[in-house]
Amino acid sequence: MNAPLTPPHQPPSHDPWQTPPTGSHPAPGHESPDDATDLAAELRPAAVIMVLVALTGLVLGLLWLWLAPRVPLISDDTAVFLKNSEGEEAIGADGTFVLLALLFGAVTAGAVVFFRRRGGIWLVVGLALGGLLGSLLAWGIGVWFGPTSDVVAHAREVGKGVVFDAPLELHAVGAVLAWPIAAMVVHLGLTAVFGPRDPEPEWGVPYGGVGPGDGAGPGAVSS
Repeated sequence: MNAPLTPPHQPPSHDPWQTPPTGSHPAPGHESPDDATDLAAELRPAAVIMVLVALTGLVLGLLWLWLAPRVPLISDDTAVFLKNSEGEEAIGADGTFVLLALLFGAVTAGAVVFFRRRGGIWLVVGLALGGLLGSLLAWGIGVWFGPTSDVVAHAREVGKGVVFDAPLELHAVGAVLAWPIAAMVVHLGLTAVFGPRDPEPEWGVPYGGVGPGDGAGPGAVSS
């Protein structure tokens, strides 16, 4: 004679409406101390990476100032003109900034993966924000240490018919996004290739470690 293991007067163990034991789950809207500790442990290295990456914008700004082509100007005592009206120096300055920013994005992403192979969303956020701040810092350095922005005063200073350089400007403002975008793409690719792998499940052992035929399942019956 067969009889079910679960008595009729008791609800089945898999009842979805059964109240869980007190203390088994945290109340909604409340974080456990372990969650707060894990979040702080992720935010600290992300903040450090953001600051370090942003500081490398100093190097980007100096390289841009050194490598960007200059726009030659000339004055006739009444107005200031482009020496080469069909020149592409202004576009070249923007292109130089973008290429350098892409290079810095790839290098900083590779450095972050090398030192922090674990990755994480906050690490990527810190890397992207650091790249954006570094681009803004590089832009400011190039403009600040480049030729003066007072073109009229500079033309009067050098005199009539003397060629001088125009201020270093970034006409394509969206170029500041080249660094963070390149950093995120390269970081994602390197993490996918060299990042740690999740452990694969053991397919031979069912959930709970109970093998087939053990007779301990919820629907098992005894004779």
